[in-house]
Amino acid sequence: MSWTFTDDPGVFLDADRATALAVAAHWPGHRVDEERRLYRLDGLVPPCPAPPGRARSARPGDRALLVRWHRGFAADLGRPDSEAEAAVDRRLSGDGLTLWEDGGAPVSMAVVSLRVAGAVRVVAVYTPPEHRGRGYAAAVSAQVARTALDGGAEHVLLFADPANPTSNGVYRRIGFRPVADRLVIGAEPDHG
Repeated sequence: MSWTFTDDPGVFLDADRATALAVAAHWPGHRVDEERRLYRLDGLVPPCPAPPGRARSARPGDRALLVRWHRGFAADLGRPDSEAEAAVDRRLSGDGLTLWEDGGAPVSMAVVSLRVAGAVRVVAVYTPPEHRGRGYAAAVSAQVARTALDGGAEHVLLFADPANPTSNGVYRRIGFRPVADRLVIGAEPDHG
């Protein structure tokens, strides 16, 4: 369990659902900022049928596209995109950003974190709306998971919005299993 409190107006608690709700019951002016489901890979299952194309590491020449996609990812989550350029630059300096290409054109991306204590986390899977529904997200997610496992990761984790049946279905089909539901709870500014 992890949780954090501060005296700032953005005070928050990030905890498993039961703990978060128990604390929130005694916290006037709280709000639920985010619900998320933690998944752990329980045995990789390649997408079947596999979509056309192949995976490749992102390159500096992909930067403008990746900034647009990071902004699209943030918009889909209802979050601000002020960090898109910095996030892309950080991720391009490592090797955790993978693209799926079809016909030589990028159609989907996935990002994996650095390994910590034997675990990596898939932190951003995004397919632009015009390319959705073709299996690209499953393929690129499976690829980053395979690469992480081949590189020595013992666990591959990710968070998904439990209200999004599409992403939850994709992750379950390729071998991720739910571990816990979590809530991020914040304080309304006048109750911080």
